[in-house]
Amino acid sequence: MPAIADELRCNPKTVRRWLHRFNCLGLDGLEDLGGQGRKRWISGAERSRIIGLVKQPPPGRLTVQADGELAGADESGPPEWTLDALAAEAGRLGIEVGRSQVRRILLAEGVRWRRTRSWTGRRTRTSRD
Repeated sequence: MPAIADELRCNPKTVRRWLHRFNCLGLDGLEDLGGQGRKRWISGAERSRIIGLVKQPPPGRLTVQADGELAGADESGPPEWTLDALAAEAGRLGIEVGRSQVRRILLAEGVRWRRTRSWTGRRTRTSRD
């Protein structure tokens, strides 16, 4: 078996496992057993709800009210979405998910949760404008 493992550049334990499957099941034992690995524990609907959170304004973002005053829906909430804030909001909605999982979901879907900021700051008008 070590010679086979060297030839295939794999671990001898892997060779033993495949030989055992072949001895027990014949050629059928050499087929790939789909469904291996950890199962997804967040449903598609929950993933969609997390992605939908990014599209909504954060609860602490200030907006101009009818009377001209600035106020947020929840002034103690975050003014911008962060991964921690998104995970906390998802938890409040009953979706148990961690910060890193939120990040993986958003990256997989190509969703931006941060505002792009320019290093130049705010553009000022010049006499030529």
